[in-house]
This record gives sequence, structure tokens and C-alpha cells, in this order.
Amino acid sequence: MLKKGLLIMGLITFMVAPVSSQGIKIGPQVGFQKAADADQSKFLFGGAVRAKLMPLIGVEGSIGYRQEKFADDALTVRSWPLMVTGLLYPLPFVYGAIGAGWHNTTFDYDQSKFPSQNITDETKQEVGWHFGAGVEVPVGERNKLTADFRYVFLNYDFKTIPGSGDINSDSYFITAGFLFGL
Repeated sequence: MLKKGLLIMGLITFMVAPVSSQGIKIGPQVGFQKAADADQSKFLFGGAVRAKLMPLIGVEGSIGYRQEKFADDALTVRSWPLMVTGLLYPLPFVYGAIGAGWHNTTFDYDQSKFPSQNITDETKQEVGWHFGAGVEVPVGERNKLTADFRYVFLNYDFKTIPGSGDINSDSYFITAGFLFGL
């Protein structure tokens, strides 16, 4: 029993020590996103918390806001994605990213484009996953400037709009952020 306890304490120390020595970083993010069949690309903004667990492995939690229009402005989609991302660092300043996100999404239909139908606005929760890559550049002793590209797989159900069953809502994000060391 004592050996198991010491082993668990050792593993916890092994996992926590690099986080405290590397530091937790938090800061804003801005970017550009485009869904495959959205009417146009849009800016997005949000924030992130990032920590390196070991020299090669990190984790990020982020929340953002994005908005896009589909079907010739008949539908406005507003989403607040809450994402968790695993980071793999093959080089100290380059990382690969893979993760999942919970997208709290509001579908706002332009009622004037569907006068004979009873289409109502709705809010749903969608789960998607993403992958990508990026860079972290040190700024001073504790801060980092980040830039990355992520592709998000998110299959919205657009069947409410006639003829929209084949709309592709998968998207890409290009973001930049500034992370402050705590």
C-alpha cells in the first residue's frame, strides 16, 4: 500500500513539475475562419489557456465566438466553440494539434426568405473534432506569440432549408494569439 502511494505521488510530481516549470499561459486569440460552403469568410475571436505537461506534450483549452452565413444569407450561424486540444511539439517552437470541441450554436433563419414555411430559430449543441499545426514564438521571458492553422470537422444539420442537405460546414481557422505567462 505504501509503495503504491509513493508511486502515485511520484507520478503526480513527474506530471506537475514540468507544468509549474514551463508555466501556464493565458491570453486572447483572433483569427479568420471559413466554412467550406459558407457565403463568405469571417473573423473570429476568443481566448486560450495553454500548458506544457512535458517537453514534447502540451494541452490547450479555448473558447471563441464565430459567425457565418449560409444559403445566400438565409441562415446565420453563431457558434461559441469550447475546445480542448492536445499539442505535440516535435520542435520547441512547432506543434501539431488534435482535439475536440463542443459548439453551442444558434441557427438564425431569415424568415422573409421562407414566408410559407414555419421555420423557427434554434440553438443546438454540436460536437466536432479538429487537427492542425502551429508555432509558438517566445516574447520576453514568460510570454508567447502563437499562430496556427486548424481544420474543424463539424457537420451541421441544414435540412430545415429546402435544398440545403449537401451544405458542407467543415471549416478552417487561422488564428494568432498572445499568451501571458502566469
